[in-house]
Amino acid sequence: MNLVRAELERLSARRFVQLMMVLLVLAFAVTAATTMAGSHKPTASELNSAREQAADARRSMEITHQQCVARLQERSPTDTSEYFADCADLDPIRQDRLPIPADYLPGVFNFAEQARPLLYFLIAFLVLFGFLVGASYIGADLTSGGVVNLLLWRPRRLTVLAAKLGTLLGAVLVLALLASVAYLATFWVIGQTAGLPGRLDDDFWRSLGAVHGRGLVLVLLASAVGFAIATLGRHTSAALGAVAAYAVVWELGGRLVLEIVDARRPDRLMLSSHIGAWLSGGARFFDPQLCTGNAGTGYCEGFYTLNWPTALLVLLVLTGGLTAAAFAVFRRRDLI
Repeated sequence: MNLVRAELERLSARRFVQLMMVLLVLAFAVTAATTMAGSHKPTASELNSAREQAADARRSMEITHQQCVARLQERSPTDTSEYFADCADLDPIRQDRLPIPADYLPGVFNFAEQARPLLYFLIAFLVLFGFLVGASYIGADLTSGGVVNLLLWRPRRLTVLAAKLGTLLGAVLVLALLASVAYLATFWVIGQTAGLPGRLDDDFWRSLGAVHGRGLVLVLLASAVGFAIATLGRHTSAALGAVAAYAVVWELGGRLVLEIVDARRPDRLMLSSHIGAWLSGGARFFDPQLCTGNAGTGYCEGFYTLNWPTALLVLLVLTGGLTAAAFAVFRRRDLI
């Protein structure tokens, strides 16, 4: 317990961590101030006009669906000269989302509509925060010799490294939870006072909570990855260099090579695709190669799905492998 307390004090005392927290607060403040400055409470005339426009848009969708059904009924059974889309895709009842008055209120912040994009921004910042703090936390100690001094007091390498990692993950988790509550509460107040709260039903909170939970997992994984790579490279810059090299060599160069050789489903080989699929609960990608065998035989969408369980498994395997390698190397490495 004394070791964890000592590591927590060391972590909170680092200037880089303090700087990142200042930047976190500054980013939140700028985002909130910009949102409040660009929003206003809609007047009664604006609300009535928006309701009429939304109703007109829904009626237009119903007319389009009815016209599609009529064309299909009038079509000759032997007529194959034209492809007719499935009218069910145009049915307003089957749409994920229908036009609402908030869509026709420019300059009005709607919390229910904007909460998810704002939460994605928060998660992205926290992922960067966790990765950089995790890398600098162990990297600075390995470079300065702080780990050696700590081992003189507690001469158990794996225990010390595990305490550092556990302290890092616990501190990042607490900070992410507090930041999330303060962040969403701030924009909820903005929606109540300088905009619209929107439809805040059980489905909304359930969906937002799912995104938040997946985001917290991603933040912890990023923190562990930064910690592990810096441990393997014995320096903070090793983690930064590894991420930069991966982005340039594989995400950019590798993707280009896969497109040149016409590889099938190249996005499933990219870590960014798995991150997006996990965070959003699944992702669809387009691949024209999936339709090469269907030429002249019918319609082919050319889309394939990457599910969140697969994405989570990839992220866990990557993080677990790097962490295990870091512990194995740290156990036998000469630290002087």
